[in-house]
Amino acid sequence: MFRRLTRTQLVVDLVAAGLFVLATVPFDLAIGRYTDHNALGTVLVSLVMGIALGLRRASPSLALTVAWSGAILQMALGRPPTTADVAIFGVLYTTAAYGGRRTFWAGLTSVGIGAAAITLYVFVPSVIAVGITASTITTALAVTIAAMFGLGLAWTTGALVRTGIRARENRRAQEVAQAETAAEAERTRIARDMHDVVAHSLAVVIAQADGARYAAAADPDAAPAALGTISTTARAALSDVRMLLMQLRHAQAEGPQPTLADLEQLYAQVRAAGVALAVDVDPAPRGEVPASVQLAVYRILQEALTNALRHGAGGVVGVTLAWHDDRVELSVVNDVGPAVAAEPDAPRGHGLIGMRERAQLVGGVLAAGPGDDGRFAVRATLPIGATGPTAGTASTGEIS
Repeated sequence: MFRRLTRTQLVVDLVAAGLFVLATVPFDLAIGRYTDHNALGTVLVSLVMGIALGLRRASPSLALTVAWSGAILQMALGRPPTTADVAIFGVLYTTAAYGGRRTFWAGLTSVGIGAAAITLYVFVPSVIAVGITASTITTALAVTIAAMFGLGLAWTTGALVRTGIRARENRRAQEVAQAETAAEAERTRIARDMHDVVAHSLAVVIAQADGARYAAAADPDAAPAALGTISTTARAALSDVRMLLMQLRHAQAEGPQPTLADLEQLYAQVRAAGVALAVDVDPAPRGEVPASVQLAVYRILQEALTNALRHGAGGVVGVTLAWHDDRVELSVVNDVGPAVAAEPDAPRGHGLIGMRERAQLVGGVLAAGPGDDGRFAVRATLPIGATGPTAGTASTGEIS
């Protein structure tokens, strides 16, 4: 029933109500001397209307009820309209501006009923005494129209204010929703980057650790080399993870992202893990490649090579890049391990999902799965200069 108001609003409303009573009581008492009405009735009506005015924002529905009580009291005492009745306009305004749905329509109903009540209260005594005349009907109609206009104007003004408040609230809610969507997209991007960094680095570390353990007996010098690769890979992963965590703490800090210049370091890490890697770039980029496409190419290659390292069966892993004027075509082909060969369509993780998302973000298409020759292939086509996703994706299998 009561709206939440600030302390300032409560003080303003109470002070306004008090000043209203103090101003209307002397004025109406002065009028009452000439109309022969008692002072107690004047004070009661002004006090009730002052209470309604003080409650108008805190509880529009209660204020409307109190205002109607004051009007009924005034008519019961036989008092003519006085300055205290001005409070009704403020109450009707707040019922439309701040009231609930029922209070809103109750205020509109009060406009019509109030105008009719004013007309009847003013003209019924004269009709009883004199009878119905053309002059009485004309005057009563004019009073009804004037009363409905005055009361309706107060209510309509409140309704317009209500519309403005709703528009501001909707705009604020839309801004909040857009901010939350942007934050969620940023968190998703960071989570995807975290997955790519950690999955690739751990795959290299595990491969080096296993290789060093098996080769330690036959080749003691293999262990230091493997440990050096593990150390380099782990340090690079730690640096990337720290950068991503910094972005989580400071949403405005974008941080550096991998580019095509970092591909050689990626290839070196994979080769250091014991993978025979054949890279073919034909044709090479002819101009500046958009940063979004560079990042997508790097992350797709990183994830595809990580899959080849974790799930491949050895042999040469082929990487091809073809930079055309309007697109880049890339592929990673490797022999599949026993688990993938036995169940090529079994879902195993989020790696391919991430690669497909990378391709979609720049408007590209990605397909992955075993080919006719039994080798697993990841192939993607990314437009150069696209502004958003314009193509679908196809994929078989889910290898993390």
